[in-house]
This record gives sequence, C-alpha cells and structure tokens, in this order.
Amino acid sequence: MMTIREMCDAFDVTPRTLRFYEAKELLAPVRQGQKRLFTRRDRGRLKLILRGKRFGFALEDIRQLLDLYEAGDPNDAQLRRTQELAKERLAHMIRQRDELESAISDLSSHLECAARLLGQRQHVCSAAE
Repeated sequence: MMTIREMCDAFDVTPRTLRFYEAKELLAPVRQGQKRLFTRRDRGRLKLILRGKRFGFALEDIRQLLDLYEAGDPNDAQLRRTQELAKERLAHMIRQRDELESAISDLSSHLECAARLLGQRQHVCSAAE
C-alpha cells in the first residue's frame, strides 16, 4: 500500500490529480479515515491512465478500457478495443503531424520570402544614399 504522497512522488503527479482520477472512478484507493491508501492494482491502473493520457486518449476511453479488464474477460476484449483505439489515435496523430509539417514548411517559405524582400529594400535604400 502506498500513501497519496508516495503515489505523487512515484508517478510525478499531484494529490489533486489522484483525487480527480478517484472522483472519475478510475482509481479506488482504500480509505482509512481521512487517509487514502493505494494498492498495487491502483498503481497499475495509474500507470495505464498516464500512458493513455500521454498518447492523447480521452479519460472516458481509458475508463472503458480499464472497465473491460475488470469484467473478467481474459483480456481479449480489452486488447481488441485497445488496438482499435490505438490505431485511431495513431492515424489522428499522423494527420496532425502531417498538418504541422505542412504549416512549418509554409511558414518557413513566408519567412524566407520576407527576408528576401527586406534584403531587396535595404539594397535599394543603400543604393539611393
């Protein structure tokens, strides 16, 4: 069992984050009075939550995947659903990357054009002096 402070230190999250995940029913720490104690299961779930967030999954998708695991399925349903969501997310990330690369290229071209125009103006101004 780990305290909230130990969980925060181990996973580099805030107590507020852990309470938020608890309120969203993603984590279910054991309560001893005011104290929250996190089990090995909670640590595993938090690791999956943080990985899912890093990949850009919505919390609802993460919750559904975690719930599939809890349903007692030998993980086939969870793995299939995870694979579906991961493929969709990867396709979305690739589209975003392509759009970003295009925007970077366009902006670079505009900067080069602006630099050339400024260079021409300075040349014209220098010649006039």
